[in-house]
Amino acid sequence: MDISIIFKIAGIGLIVAVITQILKKSDRDDMATIVSIVGLIIVLTFVINMIGDLFNTIKNIFLIY
Repeated sequence: MDISIIFKIAGIGLIVAVITQILKKSDRDDMATIVSIVGLIIVLTFVINMIGDLFNTIKNIFLIY
């Protein structure tokens, strides 16, 4: 696992938090919720790709076809 993926996830979290707070202060709670959900989906795609790589590595270590 590369350390850059942690920085990417943290960066996305910070950006989403700032945008969400700005939208909530301007009484756009619906858009703030949508931004939060989109940020969560982006981070989940990173995590799912990492889990897929983990399974491929385990498959290659134990020679499972």
